[in-house]
Amino acid sequence: MHRKTTSRCYGKLGLCAGFVFALLLTAALPLLPQTDKAAPRQLDVPFVPTPQEVVEAMLKLAQVKSTDVVYDLGCGDGRIVITAAKEYGCHAVGIDINPERIQEARENAKKAGVSDLVTFREENLFTADVRPATVVTLYLLPSVNLKLRPRLQSTLKPGTRIVSHSFDMGDWKPDQEQTVDGRSIYLWVIH
Repeated sequence: MHRKTTSRCYGKLGLCAGFVFALLLTAALPLLPQTDKAAPRQLDVPFVPTPQEVVEAMLKLAQVKSTDVVYDLGCGDGRIVITAAKEYGCHAVGIDINPERIQEARENAKKAGVSDLVTFREENLFTADVRPATVVTLYLLPSVNLKLRPRLQSTLKPGTRIVSHSFDMGDWKPDQEQTVDGRSIYLWVIH
């Protein structure tokens, strides 16, 4: 009987010690260093591809030339960047936070034979360096456009063209607006 009582006591102590250890570990987790792989990145915009006829109209509206540097923020599969390089011979940069989209875009650029003209970067579009851009393309959401707007206005050089598929920038009136296949395209020029 004495043994049973002792083993129960150790059992309870072991259970209590395990419970206390679990509580301490849970409390300490926020203090441990976090890596990018531990916390998945939150996407601000779902991936919805821009139809090719809209891509072409966006680049035409922006009057892209071979001397331009086109940046596509939220580039997805890279179709705007690839089309700019293929059709106009310009350099182009795609920025997306999703590593799968970046990999897909690189593969698409290789298939299109424009890998030497394009770069795809896995970055946050709110912090990426866009200063070299002479054309910026967007297919984001209204709230994201509004959040991005002050940064674009303060960072981009005068003469840089911004083209957005479907969504405007609030009270910042576009310099031009077109409808292509029932979809709105907006153009602003940085002054």
